[in-house]
Amino acid sequence: MNYQETTQWMFNQLPMYQTQGATAYKEDLTNIKALANHLNNPQENLKCIHIAGTNGKGSTSHMLASILQEAGYKVGLYTSPHLKDYRERIKINGQEISEAFVCEFIAKNKSYFETNDISFFEMSVGLAFDYFEKEKIDLAIIEVGMGGRLDATNIISPLLSVITNIGLDHVQFLGNTLELVAGEKAGIIKEKTPVVIGEYTPETKAVFIEKAKEKNAAIYFASELISETFPSDLLGDYQVFNKKTVLQAIAVLKSNNGIAVSEEQIKKGLLNVTNNTNLQGRWQQLGSSPKIVCDTAHNKEGLNIVFNQIQKENFNRLHIVFGVVNDKNLEAILPLLPKNAIYYFSKPNNPRGLDVKILFEKATENGLKGKTFNSIPEAYENAIKQAESDDFIYVGGSTFVVAEIL
Repeated sequence: MNYQETTQWMFNQLPMYQTQGATAYKEDLTNIKALANHLNNPQENLKCIHIAGTNGKGSTSHMLASILQEAGYKVGLYTSPHLKDYRERIKINGQEISEAFVCEFIAKNKSYFETNDISFFEMSVGLAFDYFEKEKIDLAIIEVGMGGRLDATNIISPLLSVITNIGLDHVQFLGNTLELVAGEKAGIIKEKTPVVIGEYTPETKAVFIEKAKEKNAAIYFASELISETFPSDLLGDYQVFNKKTVLQAIAVLKSNNGIAVSEEQIKKGLLNVTNNTNLQGRWQQLGSSPKIVCDTAHNKEGLNIVFNQIQKENFNRLHIVFGVVNDKNLEAILPLLPKNAIYYFSKPNNPRGLDVKILFEKATENGLKGKTFNSIPEAYENAIKQAESDDFIYVGGSTFVVAEIL
C-alpha cells in the first residue's frame, strides 16, 4: 500500500477516538502492552517526558521540544490529533516521520494489528516508540491522547510527568467532576518519578498530592514556583500558564537528570516554537486586513480565555466561523460566545461533527445571530467576503474546524 492507502486503512479499519468517540476507548492497557512486547519494547530504551492535561498539553509539549532542541538534543515529539497529515503526530527535531517508515511499519505489523484488534491510537503509539528507538533520539516528549491512567502512552517509565491542568472535557470517559478527571490524569504519576503540575484548583490539588504521596513522587506546582516567564512566538493568552509549566519542567530535568539547558537556550526555544516544531493552530494569525485568527481551543476553559483575548483586540465588527464535535457540552460553551458577533456556523467534516442544525438552534436560543453553511471552507469564505478591513475574523470551536482552513 502507498502512504495514502496506508493511512486510509489505519483510519477506516480501526476504532479511533478522533472519528468515533466512545467506542475507541479501551478499558485497560493489555493491548498496548502486548503490542509493545511484539515490537520488543522500544519504549524501554527511551528517555521520556510524559505530558497530560485537559488543555495546553500540545503547546507545552512543543515548547519543551523547542527548548531542548535549542540545547542541542535530538528530540522526539509524539502528539495528537493531527491537523492536515497523520505524520504531524510523530516528529524528530520538527521533521515529520517519513511516509516510507509509516508504510513499512504498517505493512510489517498489519496481520498482528488485525488479529489482535489493535486500535488506531495503540498502533500510532507503537509506531512512535519504534521510530524514536530506531532513530536513537536523546529525549522523547510523549503527549497523552486522552485522560492518562488508561491512555496507550501510559506504559512508559518517564524521567518526568507533567499535568498541565484539569477541566471537564470527555466526561463520558473520564468522569463528570474535576476530582474524577484529575484522578484519571494523575494515573501518569509513576513511582519515585517527579511530577510538575501547571494549574490546579483546591479539588484537583488534593488529588495530585495524594497520588504523589502514594507513589513517593516529588511534586512541583509550577504556578507557585515560577513567577516570571519569557516571551514566546505562541501568542495566546493561555500560554502564560503553559510557559510556567515548561520552565518548572526544565528546572526539574536540569536538577534531577543532568540535562543541560542555559537561560539563553530557554529564551530562544520559547521564541522559536513554530519554527523549531511546526506547531499550528494556536492563536495563529492567517491574515491582517481584516485580522484573521484561528485557534484549536474546544472546551469551556480554553474558549473562555480565547474569547477574552479577542475582546482586547481593536476591531469594528467581529465575525466568528464556528463548529463543534458532538460530545461537547454546548450549555457550558455557548454562553461564552460574544453576542455582538456575526456567526458562520457549520459542521466539521468529521463523523463526530455536530449537525449544524442542532448547533444553530442552540446558538439562537443563546441569543447568537448568524447563518449556517454546508462546509467549514464555505463558512470561512463567506466570512472573508463579508468582513471589512478593520474587522476581526475568528475561526474555531474544534481542532477539526481549524484543520479545514489551514
